[in-house]
Amino acid sequence: MPEDRAQTARPFVAGVNHRTSSLGLRDQLFIEDEAVPSVLAVLREKGLDEAVLLSTCDRVEVVGAHPDPQAAAETALAVLADQVQVPLADLKAQANVLFDEPAVLHLFNIAASLASLVIGEPQVLGQVKAGHRMAREGGMPTGVLESLFQAAYVAAKRVRTETGVGEGPVSIAAVATMLVGDLHGDLGKVSALLIGAGDMGEMVAEDMIGEGLTNLTVIHPRERRARRTAKVLGCTCDSFENLDALVPKTDVIIAALGGGGRIVGKDLVAAALKARRRRPILVVDTAVPGDVDPAVHDLDDAYVYDFGDLERIAMEGLVGRGTEAEAAQRIVDEEVRAYLSGRRE
Repeated sequence: MPEDRAQTARPFVAGVNHRTSSLGLRDQLFIEDEAVPSVLAVLREKGLDEAVLLSTCDRVEVVGAHPDPQAAAETALAVLADQVQVPLADLKAQANVLFDEPAVLHLFNIAASLASLVIGEPQVLGQVKAGHRMAREGGMPTGVLESLFQAAYVAAKRVRTETGVGEGPVSIAAVATMLVGDLHGDLGKVSALLIGAGDMGEMVAEDMIGEGLTNLTVIHPRERRARRTAKVLGCTCDSFENLDALVPKTDVIIAALGGGGRIVGKDLVAAALKARRRRPILVVDTAVPGDVDPAVHDLDDAYVYDFGDLERIAMEGLVGRGTEAEAAQRIVDEEVRAYLSGRRE
């Protein structure tokens, strides 16, 4: 971007996130790390010289800066839709498009893990930095966007060091791990199945691995998502078509697909329990909306906990989370004002 244009570039955000779109659409739009450079190249060809692509389970968003942010946002949405063959109208109907101060606030909230499905998710900042790094390696962020991301990191660091906002999700994951231990004992002797790739499900799996779980399998309707998640967790993956065969061999199901499809049905679990000769199955439904048919609750030897159950069990440890989040938001708002003030000087 020429220097005179860079000086007038204004921040924008364009894409979808868990607050604006369905998990199904986000899953369609999800872009693997290895595909990010090619998407960034297309954005650059279309005139978006400053852009970072954030592609996670929570969001697929382009954060950029351009002298005409409205036109840039339109271009970014068109590129995303074209990359995965999603109708542009469908994408626009669920899109999140922000300009100037709201765009700055959005990025700062993402980096500080205040815009996540679960506030305080510890891996979010790493995801932001990874997206930023890939864009820098492609020569994308300059000037406005680079300073914007550096300012977002300052806000995120303050939130981490000055508040306890990151403690909640760890406690929620720890509750799920505790439930497994209570029902099945030694996690080293437990078999688990992660269905889907939602962030909360992945966090639960990570916590269980940290407590000794070694036998974990990941499945996903999109095989590449299963492979990617299995690589992150250091476990195996299998075909989603083998769900019926995998469940009878599973002591713990972590449901993290979302979309409201109720993929874990009563008949599936009942058949598995029969094959297991009534050995219990713990089902942890982290998806929003849920993956588990409510009728599964009626089965003897099936113990089902959804996200709300985990939160209620963890409530004692989460007292003050709202206060911490409010304190974190005040810090972010302060850093946004500081950034914008610096830009105007």
